[in-house]
Amino acid sequence: MTVKKMENDRIALVTGASRGIGRAIALALADRGWKLGVNYRSSERAAARTVSDAEDKGTEAMAIQADVSKEIDRHKLVDAMAERFGHIDMLVNNAGMAPRERSGILETSEQSYDEVMSVNLKGPFFLTQQVARAMIESVESGRTRHPKIVNISSLSAYASSPSRPEYCISKAGLSMVTRLFADRLAEYGINVYEVRPGIIKTDMTEPVQDKYDRLFEEGLTPISRWGQPEEVAKAVVAIADDLMPYSTGEVINVDGGFHIPQL
Repeated sequence: MTVKKMENDRIALVTGASRGIGRAIALALADRGWKLGVNYRSSERAAARTVSDAEDKGTEAMAIQADVSKEIDRHKLVDAMAERFGHIDMLVNNAGMAPRERSGILETSEQSYDEVMSVNLKGPFFLTQQVARAMIESVESGRTRHPKIVNISSLSAYASSPSRPEYCISKAGLSMVTRLFADRLAEYGINVYEVRPGIIKTDMTEPVQDKYDRLFEEGLTPISRWGQPEEVAKAVVAIADDLMPYSTGEVINVDGGFHIPQL
């Protein structure tokens, strides 16, 4: 079914939105009245729950199965958004994965490297490229003003973790993707941001909970506790609400102060 986009509609595509940080972002945007494309790769039930919870907030949402690492799926994702909503006002590149095994930098396999880089870096790069072209057309035709792109990275973009090098490299690359697109798209009024979470309590970090509980007790971060997905979502909402219109290519740390050098 094609739904005609109304003048005051705001449309967001959030990748990896079935759980964790992506789900929190989707629901926070739903609270602000954004209509949503809820992308997921494998967990149809979790995506359906996110859609249902968003609709309970009075907005419109749909689940879209797509693996952002695959070209055909990226096209399917953008086509589904166009058919349902008309265009995209904000893209949130949240989908990501950790290596299936932490094997260490001297043992990392090409298979693990390729898989993580495809999901965490190649996918967001080419999805952003595709969505940016559509955003430019929407801006030039007057269908939308000041679209936004948000990349969810990680403190691993700069903090060394030799037990999962492919993850660190992918997030460091995503930081440069943010800068490159921010530079290229500014002339069209499309701002691009990097939201950089720290240690956030999600399914991905559950296996290392004891380790980080101990590190927090030892003073790992000035704000000595786990971050919550909803706290990352608040940074995205600030961008969505146009609270930083004169900033682009900006890094927004949501990390309890981990990025502060200490003596």
